[in-house]
Amino acid sequence: MAAVRVRQHVNPLAQKYRTPVNPLEWEKIYAQPNQPLHLDIGCAKGRFVLQMAQVEPNWNFLGLEIREPLVVEANQLRSDLGLTNLHYLYGNANNSLQSLLSGLTPGMLQRVTIQFPDPWFKTRHAKRRVVQPKLVAELAQYLAVGGVVFLQSDMKFVAVEMCDRFAENSAFARVGTDEWLTDNPLAVPTEREIFTQNKGEPIYRALFVKQG
Repeated sequence: MAAVRVRQHVNPLAQKYRTPVNPLEWEKIYAQPNQPLHLDIGCAKGRFVLQMAQVEPNWNFLGLEIREPLVVEANQLRSDLGLTNLHYLYGNANNSLQSLLSGLTPGMLQRVTIQFPDPWFKTRHAKRRVVQPKLVAELAQYLAVGGVVFLQSDMKFVAVEMCDRFAENSAFARVGTDEWLTDNPLAVPTEREIFTQNKGEPIYRALFVKQG
């Protein structure tokens, strides 16, 4: 399959990304729609959830990505491999979670990952970062009690900001006593994670659990 060329940075506040996604017909997407759901926000090429779907066939996986060409390519690869517990969706997480998750059976969403999101370095662009209070509140509404949110970044200021956003919401409690997790608790690393580790650079990881 030819490589898809897309822009590295996409402004989520641009007009073309303001339309929320339509609710999904979950029973048409997954062979077993009642399995627990793992949502990967900002899945890029989707290779992380592609591997996770193979490692954990008793889970369903949804990759949400704002760059449509990557979604088209990822869904084609998913179809080629015959995976029935994986789907990729084109959409903007900052305005689509409500419509996307409202149709889920309560308690179905059990795991969320936000890994190496676009840092948007400039202060004036901070509102473009994916983890905003509204997104955290929506995850708090739909994530099952005991469900987890796993965050990681190779930019410490991004990781700190993401953690602060979740810590500010009383629905979430941070797991562990150390400032950062040493290891990834999931079975599969992302491509960016492997690249960063191979350079010998630090990765800042945190896990939050939804409280009852």
